[in-house]
Amino acid sequence: MAWDEWEQLKAEAAGRHSARMELNSVPVDGGSTSSTPGDLKVSQKDLAAVGDAAYKLYNDFNKYSDHARLSSMDAAGGLEKEGFAIGGALDHVAVHWIDQCQNLLDACAHISNHMDYTKKAHAGDEVYIAGTLSSIAELDKGFDERKGS
Repeated sequence: MAWDEWEQLKAEAAGRHSARMELNSVPVDGGSTSSTPGDLKVSQKDLAAVGDAAYKLYNDFNKYSDHARLSSMDAAGGLEKEGFAIGGALDHVAVHWIDQCQNLLDACAHISNHMDYTKKAHAGDEVYIAGTLSSIAELDKGFDERKGS
């Protein structure tokens, strides 16, 4: 896609005003699926799916990216041996490929680990909140008994 085409598409999108971000609000049609409209909700299943996808991407990319690096370095060596200057350029690209691969692998590992942490943290929060609410219910029950209700 050419730069001019990109700029044209951005301008057309801005002119339509069809997609706007809404913060702290719910669509008028009540399109929320949570029990309290407007509340953010995520399930353990959703978190697990994101974490699993990041873990799978990490493993697959770690495996297959090395094939590209090795092939590129072999080709670079062959080209250099035959006297082609492009061999050095290809070797340079292969070296930088390693850095970029490591950045992506680090990001995938971070996402996967963060999802695991988030699942555990939210599970702990649920236990704490349930305990707090049940304590409040017990207190309310005691006050009701005291009033003679």
